[in-house]
Amino acid sequence: MSTILLVEDELTLAETLRYNLEREGYTVLLAADGVQGLELARRDQPDLIVLDIMLPRLDGFSVCRILRQESDVPVIMLTARQDEVDRIVGLELGADDYIGKPFSLGEFLARVRAIMRRTERQPRGASREVLEAGALRVDTSSRRAWRESGELALPQKEFDLLACLIRNRGIALSRDLLLERVWGLDFIGDSRTVDVHIRWLREKIELDPARPRYIQTVRGVGYRFEAPEDLP
Repeated sequence: MSTILLVEDELTLAETLRYNLEREGYTVLLAADGVQGLELARRDQPDLIVLDIMLPRLDGFSVCRILRQESDVPVIMLTARQDEVDRIVGLELGADDYIGKPFSLGEFLARVRAIMRRTERQPRGASREVLEAGALRVDTSSRRAWRESGELALPQKEFDLLACLIRNRGIALSRDLLLERVWGLDFIGDSRTVDVHIRWLREKIELDPARPRYIQTVRGVGYRFEAPEDLP
C-alpha cells in the first residue's frame, strides 16, 4: 500500500483530501507546517508528497529544495497563487507537478494516480547495460554514472534522461518525446520540465555548461546528444 504525505495547513482541505485519498486505497500522513512535513518525509519515506507552498514555519519552496537534496520522492505542489513565476520556481526546484487552487477533486486524484503509476512502473532488475560516450560511462543496471573526474550524483530523472540521450546519440529528440520516454505518457506537465533537467545535467557532465560538448540544443526541436568521438 502506497503512502502519501500531505503537507497542508488548511485543515478543511487537508481532511477532505485525506478522506478521498484513503478511499482510493492510500495511506495518508498529515502535516500542518513545513518543518513537520520535512520531519515526516525523512522519517516515513512516503511514496508521494503533496506540498502546499504557503506554509507556517517553513514554506513549500524551501521544503522542496531540501527534499531534492536528499530524495527523489515525487512532489506535487499546491498553491492559491496563480502567478506563473511560482509554477516556474516550483519546477526549477524539482517538483513533479503543480496544481493551482481552487482545483477539482477529480483533477487532483487523476494527477496523483498518474504519478503513482509512473512510480510503480520504474524498471527493476533490468539486464545489464553499460553506455559509454566520451568521458561518460553509465551503468543502467546499477543506476550509476561516472565522468572522468569521478562518480556523478544523479537523481532518478536526471539519470533516466542522460541514459535516454546517450542511447539516441546523434538524433534530435523533441521535448515532448523526452517527456514521454522519461516521465511517461500520463505525465501532466509541460516542456519546461525537460529544460530544467537538461540544465541540471549540463552542470554535472559538462566542463563548461555554457558551452556544452555533450548535450546540444536543437532550436525549435529539443536536444541532441553528441560525444567528442562522433564529431568529424
